[in-house]
Parts: sequence; C-alpha cells; structure tokens
Amino acid sequence: PLSKRGSITPSASFVLALGNSMSHASGLAASIRGATESDTFDLGGHTQANITQTIEDAFADPLPLAEMIRITFVTGAGKLGRQKYDENAAKALTAALRSLGYEEDRGASCVVECGGSFKLQHDTGKNLKTVVVFPKIVGAQGGADETGLEGGVGELSVGERALLPEGSPEQMITMSSSNVFQRMLQSKCQSWAQKKGCLKALDSVKTMLESLEAKLFSGTPLTDPEQELYDSISLDALVEKEGLVKKLMQAQVESGNITRAERETLLSQVEEKIEKFNEEIATARKENKPKREEKMTQMKEKAIIRQKMLEDTVPKAPQRLRHEAEIAKLRTELSPLQKLEDNAKGRLLSVKETATLARKDEILDEISQLEEASRGWFEEDEVFMARVEASRSSANAKEKQKSRKPASAGSGYKAKPVASWVTPASSKKKAPARSSAKSKAASSGGMFAAMMMDSDSD
Repeated sequence: PLSKRGSITPSASFVLALGNSMSHASGLAASIRGATESDTFDLGGHTQANITQTIEDAFADPLPLAEMIRITFVTGAGKLGRQKYDENAAKALTAALRSLGYEEDRGASCVVECGGSFKLQHDTGKNLKTVVVFPKIVGAQGGADETGLEGGVGELSVGERALLPEGSPEQMITMSSSNVFQRMLQSKCQSWAQKKGCLKALDSVKTMLESLEAKLFSGTPLTDPEQELYDSISLDALVEKEGLVKKLMQAQVESGNITRAERETLLSQVEEKIEKFNEEIATARKENKPKREEKMTQMKEKAIIRQKMLEDTVPKAPQRLRHEAEIAKLRTELSPLQKLEDNAKGRLLSVKETATLARKDEILDEISQLEEASRGWFEEDEVFMARVEASRSSANAKEKQKSRKPASAGSGYKAKPVASWVTPASSKKKAPARSSAKSKAASSGGMFAAMMMDSDSD
C-alpha cells in the first residue's frame, strides 16, 4: 500500500494525504485489515481526523486471523523527519484504540493472550516513534493450545543485544502486565514443576535488576540494553508476580493436581525440612532457648501434616502433549506404510510402492517436530521426555490392540464347524434302529457307549 514506509517519497505521500485524505484513509484501513503477517505503516502526512477514522475502520471488528500479528504505526521521527508527522499523531491513534476497548500494555507481545492491546515504543536505532498494536483476532480462543509466539515482549534495544533473549519465556513473563501474566500462567505453565521454573526465572531477573540498581547507586552508567531493561521492569511488579506464582503452586498441591515425579520432589523437600527442624530443636534445647524450641516444634508439626497430605495424594497422569491430536492422525497415516515396508522385505518394491513409502520419512519428521513443539515453558528435559514416551507407549498399545482384534474375532467361530461335522456322522449311525442301539448299550455298558453318550451331550 502507498502508506507503507519507504514505498513512496515523503513529499508524494504528503501531497496525496492532503489531496484525497478520505480515500487514502479507507485504503489504509483496508490494507491493515488485509494484513496476514506483522507489518509496518507510516502515518506521515496524516491528520488527526484521518488517523482516528482509519483506526476505527481498521480495528472496529476483530481481524480475520488465526494467529497473532504485530501492526506497527510510525507516528514520529527525529529532527530530519519530524515535520512529516502530526505532533499529536500518537495521541489520536491511542485515543481511537481506547475507544474501541484496546488497553495500553508495555509488556504486550505477539501472542494471542495480548490481543486487544498496544504499546508505545521509541526505536533508538532508527530514531522513530511508533505505536505497536496487537489486534483482536477471530482465531483467539485461549487455553493450553495457544500458539503464535512470533515475537517477544518489550523488544528491548532495537539493533542491540538484549539482556533477555528476544521472545523467550523469561522476557515475556517479566515484562508482561499483571493480567497478561496470569493468562500466561494458565496456558503456558499448567504443571506445578513449570510454575516452579517460572518462579526461578522471576527470581533470576529480580537479581539482575538489583545488580543494575546497585550499579546506578555506585555512579556507574548503564549501557543502553541495561537502561532499557531497568526502565521496563519494576521490582515491585516482580515481587507481586512471585507471590501469585507461589499462591497458585500451593493451591495446586493442596488440590492434589500433581504428578508422581512432582509428589516425590515435594516429599523429599518436606523430609529435609523435618530433619532440619529436628536439628534446630536439639540445638535450642541444648542452648536452653525454650521459645526457639517451641517455634521450631510448631513448624515441624506443620511439616509433618504436609508430609501426610502428600503421602495420601493420588498422583495425576502427566499432561498430554499439546499436539497430541495432530500426532495421532500422522501415526494413523503411518501405520499402513509401516506394514507395507515390513511385508516388502526380501523383494524389490514397485515404483508405486517406492513412491508411497517416501511419505514415511516425511511423517516421522512431522511427528518429531510436533513432539518438540509440545514442550512447555520451563519444562525440564526429563519431564518432557517422560510425556513423549507416554504418548508413544499409548500409541503402540492401541496399535497392538487393533492388530489382535481380527484373530480374537475368528477364534470365536471355531466351535460351530466342529459341532456341525460331528452331528451328521452320529445321526447316520443312529438312524437305522434306535431300539437295537439301546439294547447294545444296555448289554455291553462298555467304553464306546459312554463315549457316544458324552458326544450327544456335547
């Protein structure tokens, strides 16, 4: 579109905006709604009224997308390009967004949880002022199957190496707003172990922030990435997030929503605490400190209660892989190909069979990629591989069960042919004279008669 940065000269854009502002605005709104990937639009030469109308036309309804994209608007520049932009362009843009229900979120990122938010940024590398919009989209459904992590939160130090990896979970949880952070915990950190990993990440960033603060107090200037990180995150916000995670972890344990491995970890922690309390109690008793002894005894009793609760907890099965449904479809497609390959051993394959089996390697690669894409945030390798193995074992068991069904069905009909073969033979022998047969049986009373009687009863 003509409004995109760099597509036409600034003077031509300015003249076009003045000469036909309404048609220009409607064309820009159509281009925004037609975007299928992250894009940038230059608002140079647009009036406040033009910007307001464009934003209302573009974002009044959710965009027809399944995954989140980033829409960036250039609203200002340095000395050389400042005259190109209305001085209130950003103000008009954000006011229009707020009227449509959008909220400002400095920690917003390119994930579906952030749909309906925006943030103001200053690209220090290119000396541009921008407003980044994460639109409401029709495909945003929330839950554990969220995808689309195309970008990071906060985009620290454009053109420079950021202190937190771009788009990493650590960056997203530390720079997100409180509401977005809670949604992330629900969809990205469902297990107790993942929440524990999230807590460690928050503590690590808090330590980093405290070191930057100490650096400032000592009079040492911060680098650009350090300064931007320090300005983007507050210690109070991190402490609040840590408290929320601890509360959710405790609730998850008390509700019994933990796996066997998580329960063993928690039991080990409690046992270590009880042992430590015993040592503290012995020391307090030796040093004649009754209040200290009483306090440690009370804490020990609480730990014992927690230990009993954990021992009585029935562990839950590990979470299914996020892409379990897609993997199951691929395995169903793989099954006949595997049988074809097994049956073809020892002979040359036809051209058609060779072409068919070429799909097998593609399916295996797709399954491997989907398995890796199912790894959760802050999930340790051992836990993740246990979930993958559980998925594979379940699939193998279902496949074996299917292969056993034809054999069991056929074996149920074997008794009928045997009975039909015996009956005609016995009926031919009995047909001539039943009275003579009775007399023979009565007189002889031998083994043969007993066998015949058994056969009839059967």
